[in-house]
Amino acid sequence: MDNLNSSTKKFPSASEFDKAKDDRFSHDVHQKLKRASVAIAGAGGLGSNIAVMLARSGVGHLHIVDFDIVDITNLNRQVYTVRHIGSRKVDAINEILMEINPYMKVTTDCVRVAADNCEKIFRGYDIVCEAFDGAESKAMLIDSLLTVEDGPIVISGSGMAGYGSANEIRSRRIMERLFICGDGHTDIGDGIGLMAPRVAVCAGHQANLAIGHILGADNI
Repeated sequence: MDNLNSSTKKFPSASEFDKAKDDRFSHDVHQKLKRASVAIAGAGGLGSNIAVMLARSGVGHLHIVDFDIVDITNLNRQVYTVRHIGSRKVDAINEILMEINPYMKVTTDCVRVAADNCEKIFRGYDIVCEAFDGAESKAMLIDSLLTVEDGPIVISGSGMAGYGSANEIRSRRIMERLFICGDGHTDIGDGIGLMAPRVAVCAGHQANLAIGHILGADNI
């Protein structure tokens, strides 16, 4: 069996990455994704999974914002591994994304998003995926960005706790620039906690909506 860490293995070139995406998605679809930029507010269970999905799908630029560090309690649902414990989440997710596609652009900010800096942080982006933990933080980001004239669409996650039916997690358009993914009611306060499958399903809905918007498809 080949040693996966062998130094003799050839590292794929940028053109090889492009050809692989062209073969999978078609050249036109790949180019639209490659030119796109998506901001992700939060790099926890939702945000880290959204980032990995968008990177694998060929999105060319991700801007990820989170102030936290990786903790052992994050490993049940976030993409990090034990080697990332103690690292800033933005540094850990950047490392993971570079292992998926070293030719994409990743911008990170290790800051806490608040009402007084939210608009500035996400200015210039057409799509912002909201991936915070708390309801107050979610509401703050939505309120801050939807009041900006010609601001981004916001794709938010709400309700993915526990181990109930994954089919309850849906994507809904609430307003012209607001989409919400989730079951709309489950919460860690119900004593059921967060588990990887439903968190990843919700993150998949958010990533899929972002891709649909980039490609001009109505995928609700």
